[in-house]
Amino acid sequence: MKKRLFFLVLLFFSHQIHALDFIDFSSAITDIFGGYSNDNEGTTSYRSLLIPVGGRCESLGCAYTGFCDDVAFFNYNPAASCILKETQAGFFHNSWIADSNLETLSYTTRLNNFAFGLQLSTFYLPFTEYNMMGERTAGSYYSENYFSLNASYNFLAGYEFKGFALGSNFKCAYRSVPDFTDNDTNEVISNSGLSQSGIALMFDFGLMLQFNFLKYFSSRDPNVKIGFAIENLGIGFTGAGSSFKIDDPLPTYIAAGMSVKFIPLVTAIIDIKQPVNLAALDKYQLFSLGAGVILDFTNIFNLLFGLEIKSGNPKLSAGAEFEFKNTRFNVNYTLDLTSSLAPVNRFSVSARINMGDRGRAAVQHEIDVLYNEGLYYYYNSEWEKAIETWKKILEINKRYDPAIIGIQSAQSQIDMFDNVRNSMFFEQKSE
Repeated sequence: MKKRLFFLVLLFFSHQIHALDFIDFSSAITDIFGGYSNDNEGTTSYRSLLIPVGGRCESLGCAYTGFCDDVAFFNYNPAASCILKETQAGFFHNSWIADSNLETLSYTTRLNNFAFGLQLSTFYLPFTEYNMMGERTAGSYYSENYFSLNASYNFLAGYEFKGFALGSNFKCAYRSVPDFTDNDTNEVISNSGLSQSGIALMFDFGLMLQFNFLKYFSSRDPNVKIGFAIENLGIGFTGAGSSFKIDDPLPTYIAAGMSVKFIPLVTAIIDIKQPVNLAALDKYQLFSLGAGVILDFTNIFNLLFGLEIKSGNPKLSAGAEFEFKNTRFNVNYTLDLTSSLAPVNRFSVSARINMGDRGRAAVQHEIDVLYNEGLYYYYNSEWEKAIETWKKILEINKRYDPAIIGIQSAQSQIDMFDNVRNSMFFEQKSE
């Protein structure tokens, strides 16, 4: 009995010490970053556009503008769809603050250098109304809902230069505010929430570049990516059923990011975002910084870590990914000043389904076979056959640089031997 009592007392005090440690930690963070904010924070509408969908993008501290290697690109860089290897479908769930949640469904596919996709997303939280006596009079959900269409194209994509990707999203948004009650009768007023609901139309624009730099390992994937994006560029309206008017400005921002992979197992990513108030440019908000690291232990398992410094609330993220058959799962937890275990929040999960590459791997295999066949002819001095073989590659991919260089080299060999043969002929004739 004494041992059990001692254990309970120890458990109680350890819990209290843990709680105090977390409070001290939160206080210290507030003291350090509390000044990194201004009065213009939170003055835009549709704030859920700034909530990460979850998955690996959140695990990386939302540093995704210059990386974007999966279907979560919709919220970070619309140019990325045309450089994804496979058709992808994704489901994302983010348990945000308290009872608020964000659910997202995404799909994208690629036809050679052109890609398109669509995304459905909804942010929701319970809306409960009480009267002066503390009695519940109404209950429903507040929500912000989005539909996005994406299109992108990778210009001048080749073997050495991976292309100049440009893309755009067109997004429609609807904010649903539930009806509220009359203070005197406690009766729900029909369509009363409509006046505070709203719609918005907006565009995203993105650019991505890929290339090799200081790359000392074998891989066909470029080891450096650079991305730029302008997100949530548009206008919103509210006041339906009463005085229809322009809503508060959207959370527009400009972003730039870069990812590098100098060794096979580690990818490092950085990102910077600058909010822009298009309705009042002088009411600026402070920029945010994000950084992330991916540790690729195997093809089916990796760990991800991220840090984001934004609005006086730094966020630390950690996630794990594993792949089963053609589906990759991600589980993420984010620690910041809003994190809580009662209720549980700041957890996110995602599932990304790889649905094939529309035969691009088979085409690349055909190119590899033809290229090796051309090399065989070249090293056996059968340059005409080598040229003929490599020209077949250019019929498939006119920007396949090794075939172009090989044809030029083989033609040079033919020209050189023709010159030598002609020179010997003239010498014999002069004799």
